Amino acid sequence: MSKYIQNSLILILLIFVISCDEDPTPKPNAYLRLSYPEAHYIQTDLDVPFTFNKNKFSTNVEAKKMVGKENYGVNIEYSHLKGTIYLTYKNINEDSKNLMEFIKDAQNFTQKHTIKADEIAEQVYINDERKVYGMFYEVGGNAASQSQFYITDSVKHFLTGSLYFYAKPNYDSILPAAKYLEKDIKQIMESVSWK
Repeated sequence: MSKYIQNSLILILLIFVISCDEDPTPKPNAYLRLSYPEAHYIQTDLDVPFTFNKNKFSTNVEAKKMVGKENYGVNIEYSHLKGTIYLTYKNINEDSKNLMEFIKDAQNFTQKHTIKADEIAEQVYINDERKVYGMFYEVGGNAASQSQFYITDSVKHFLTGSLYFYAKPNYDSILPAAKYLEKDIKQIMESVSWK
């Protein structure tokens, strides 16, 4: 064997031995880093039978009277996040049948998301001091709404809320924005004061 071939074989063998020394390390997954401004809340002053704290980051808050006695809709827009929190207020009129019907409707509305949802986590909310009782729903997966709630004083006031984005639901893409707005929804629930 010629010296040239012998040296080439030794070089190839040496490269092979050196390259097999370390185990390959996979690169970690890359995640999109999204940052949102710190939430600063101010009390609303709308012509509706309740007040609540809203995030200053919201771009537009609109209230309108709906069909029916003392029914209102409030839209809290977040144009930067391409989402809106929709609130619907209904007067119970001190009728327990109305209260049960409103609660049933709110629960059924949430359960309609089970087709696309991976899970629906429920959190009971009770504030005896302000007479606010209700339920918060966190909807996981590619459902149309990631957060929903209802609250009531059980006598006169009933308020539901839900979060929607302007895009086709893709849970992985909207999760950071959904988590940010989930805090705003909880702030609304915790700050509601009936008029």
